Amino acid sequence: MNLGPRDRSLFEGARRVTTRNLGALFAPSAVALIGASNRPGSVGAVLARNLMESGFRGPVMAVNPHEAAIRSALSYRNVAELPVSPELAVIATPPPTVPGLVGELAARGCRAAVVITAGFGEAGGDGAALRRQVLEAARPTLTRIVGPNCLGVISPATGINASFAQLTPRAGALALIAQSGAVTTAALDWADARGYGFSRIVTLGDTVDVDFGDMLDLLALDEATDGVLLYVESLTDARKFMSAARAAGRTKPVAVIKAGRSAAGARAALSHTGALAGADAVYDAAFRRAGLLRVYELRELFDAVTTLSSRMKVEGDRLAIVSNGGGAGVLAADALEARGGRIAELVPATIAALGKALPAAWSKGDPVDILGDAGPQRYEAALEAVLADPDADAVLVINCPTAVTDSTAAAEAVLKVVERQERRPAVLTAWLGERAPATARGRFAAARIPSHETPDEAVRAFMHLADHARNQRLLLQAPAERSTPVPDREAAAAIVARALAEERTLLADAEAKAVLAAYGVPVLATETAPTPAAAAEVARRIGGAVALKILSPDISHKSDLGGVALNLAPEGVEAAAQAMLERVAAAAPRARLQGFMVQAMADRPRAHELIAGLASDPTFGPVVLFGAGGTAVEVLADRTVGLPPLNGPLAQDMISRTRVAKLLAGYRDRPAADAAAIADVLTALAALAVDLPAVAELDINPLLADEKGVLALDARIRVASGPRPPPAIRPYPAALARRVDAGGEALEVRPVRPDDADRLATLVARSEAEDVRLRFGLSLRKLPDVWAARLSQIDYDREMAFVATDPQGGVVGVARLAGDPEGETAEFALMIRSDHQGRGLGRTLMEILIGYARQRGYRELWGSIARANERMQSLAKALGFTPAADADPSLTRATLRL
Repeated sequence: MNLGPRDRSLFEGARRVTTRNLGALFAPSAVALIGASNRPGSVGAVLARNLMESGFRGPVMAVNPHEAAIRSALSYRNVAELPVSPELAVIATPPPTVPGLVGELAARGCRAAVVITAGFGEAGGDGAALRRQVLEAARPTLTRIVGPNCLGVISPATGINASFAQLTPRAGALALIAQSGAVTTAALDWADARGYGFSRIVTLGDTVDVDFGDMLDLLALDEATDGVLLYVESLTDARKFMSAARAAGRTKPVAVIKAGRSAAGARAALSHTGALAGADAVYDAAFRRAGLLRVYELRELFDAVTTLSSRMKVEGDRLAIVSNGGGAGVLAADALEARGGRIAELVPATIAALGKALPAAWSKGDPVDILGDAGPQRYEAALEAVLADPDADAVLVINCPTAVTDSTAAAEAVLKVVERQERRPAVLTAWLGERAPATARGRFAAARIPSHETPDEAVRAFMHLADHARNQRLLLQAPAERSTPVPDREAAAAIVARALAEERTLLADAEAKAVLAAYGVPVLATETAPTPAAAAEVARRIGGAVALKILSPDISHKSDLGGVALNLAPEGVEAAAQAMLERVAAAAPRARLQGFMVQAMADRPRAHELIAGLASDPTFGPVVLFGAGGTAVEVLADRTVGLPPLNGPLAQDMISRTRVAKLLAGYRDRPAADAAAIADVLTALAALAVDLPAVAELDINPLLADEKGVLALDARIRVASGPRPPPAIRPYPAALARRVDAGGEALEVRPVRPDDADRLATLVARSEAEDVRLRFGLSLRKLPDVWAARLSQIDYDREMAFVATDPQGGVVGVARLAGDPEGETAEFALMIRSDHQGRGLGRTLMEILIGYARQRGYRELWGSIARANERMQSLAKALGFTPAADADPSLTRATLRL
């Protein structure tokens, strides 16, 4: 259902500020082209052609002081001469002229400008200065700038082609946002030949203003867009991107290609963790956490978002395959295993049902080979049986053309089964061949059933569904600031502070282990000794076999230099220590050797060696790493990366993405390792990263794990002073939860969570029609799913929503705040369920919201209240709000100075 403008204003909140004026890119009342030209082949001439011949119904005004007319339309000498104020301007003039033009256009009321011009990207000098000047010229009127150095923007449905692309694409429901004009033109050409259409196309260029976050904020609420395609080269504001991507990912499918996948650009780092946490792996983790689907080829990008837009849902990665060709079924099974999926293990009831319906020579398992002479009845019976199997998350139906069967009739049988199901089943098809399956594919397309040319393509589509579903589950997780108990955070902070005060970058081994112990990570006790003789004395006191390690602030990987000796008897320690001193001194003559570390040998002979740690990414801030550890960690290269904060499910997902996870699950006579203990280590490290930003890198290698738990043998921590990138995702602010009394009923008030979407929809459904109308400004029988998702998935940096829940967990009231990007003012909104009004809950929630606004440093809190909403008008007055006229005469603007 479409929501009215007042409802959008109330709900978009901070996103309404970040998307302000962006609507002019796609539906302006008038357009100005600065730098239009008649010179054939010039950018100005192509821009003029595209703007004037793409069906835009408003005026397109050309500005060129040297031409009387552009394409038979009157040309104006400057912006001042324009007879109509343009809402959108396209600028293709030399760089030094652009700031002045933006200022003139802003003064005329221009809401958005697309700067085609290149020459602003220099790291210093004139380019950087011009960028600042453009922003300063646009800031007073919040004129939005796309570019510079971009291809332009296109909105086919509204006749806007403000680009120098080679064609105007057909209208459709896909949006494409890209940083590369060349990739965009290639995508347009490819898509046009295959019948894809677009709702919006935006090339961001150098992103001096409008970026991916802005466009995702806009497209999340764009009713013309069903799916979003992203081509990303780099990001600058990770928190903004993650917030917008998570909101968009809840409402519609978003597929992304990230260029620059090679690890060559990853910076060198001191620890194993820093070296392994390459930039591409971090982007991968960010996309997963935002609920996006990452793909790797241009065609795959379109295929993925088309598959996801079918709204087909799967719960896991188990695929059943039905085929009239054994070889095709095997190819599909091979492709499935290669992509990390699983063949469904059909239950006995399914095998029995298939046995009754199929010839005796059928395959007796998955893939289900129904033989080459299979007609429509056999397809129908097999699909019915497999769809009922509880172990199958989806079914792939394959048809190979033969002279004795009809491919179209087989397709009709599949459609008949799908139509009979109570809910839409997860069915994909692969009708092989070129001519024979053409009609069948058309029937599938009309029914919105994914159809593919090869088994591999169909399996890839299924894995897109499975991976997207998995990422969507991650998106619903809202880790709190404290996922696990922290015994002594202050002690850990004091150790880090002392090292920084002493201008040390590496913590001593004992210090590193003390920090870990403070966060609940089990560590192996270590004693230090300054000399070989002292090391021998420590070994005798420990008793039994010991490990001896060199102690030096200048050596990170001790074993590489012969600085580790294991299983030493106490009587052999002194000689081993002396030999180690000589060996390490020869290998690293400049290293400061401060003695030895002596540890009892950990008696965990069947434990797995893992690595866990932290690294700092320049874009996304701190990241958590996990994988197979030991001395061959770089060779194995078995690791995954996650973004803090983490909780149990997120940590378990990280573990499951590694190859070593299969070993940790147990095999033969080796019991499974304690997965919960491993997950606790990862959540503890994530909490440490949030609490102690001065920790630049942390490396636990090895982390021993077996059925008894975990034990950190070696730990290395590097610290750094100065500002550091914050975590890309702000933790769920659980500390803001409290208990309140409303008319004698005990309620919990807490920040909203992603899993509150259904509860918010119920809040609206259980409220009286008049209350809903006063709140939203229109009759609303049901809160649309897209809005419920958007309202529950918020950026706690820019927004806050406090929900009041009853003892059954239902939401009975919500107070919402959305701040402007500068942190100066914030808009509020309030709704109380009809059966909970008159109990003081509205006042309680508003007082909590006002207190939060003061704590965050906002200077002003305001909201638009329906004049007919006398209760809200009275509450606002009692709370000290000052009423004033609103632009909408049916509303009052209430403002509270903080």
